[in-house]
Amino acid sequence: MSEHHLIETLAGVSAGSPLAGALAERSAIMAMSQASHDAVLLPREPGGISHAERAALAARMAQWNGDTALAAQYRDLLGRAGETAGLAAIASGMAVEQLGATARLGAITRHADILTKTVKEASRADIEALKAAGVSEPDIVRLAELAAFVNYQVRVIAGLRLLGEVA
Repeated sequence: MSEHHLIETLAGVSAGSPLAGALAERSAIMAMSQASHDAVLLPREPGGISHAERAALAARMAQWNGDTALAAQYRDLLGRAGETAGLAAIASGMAVEQLGATARLGAITRHADILTKTVKEASRADIEALKAAGVSEPDIVRLAELAAFVNYQVRVIAGLRLLGEVA
């Protein structure tokens, strides 16, 4: 494996381990996951959701999923992307009602929470709440992509950690 990807790093995959060997044979999947990370977190054209907002939301989602290492990775990205006190509060998992965020950012954060904690309960009303707060349809799609990716990433890392323990 010539290039160590974020998922492998956070899963604690050791070079030369049987798990590293198995992943090397599936290197295209790891490369695509890394490319997805870059496209979702650091796109050239972020639209109405800035890189810093994306990093704060990703840290929040990782935290809600109990992956402190991934949350720390995204808090580090937040620091490089332009951390503010409000975004740090979002990243920390503070309750939306306590954030003091704008209606737009509060709605985005609330929706990220829904997509992470109670996705089965998501409804058309949640999308309408985003629109009412001034979130454009392309940004609603961007938010869904971010949530899907971070939640995928958490699960892949957890699975690889388990495999590493039994290998």
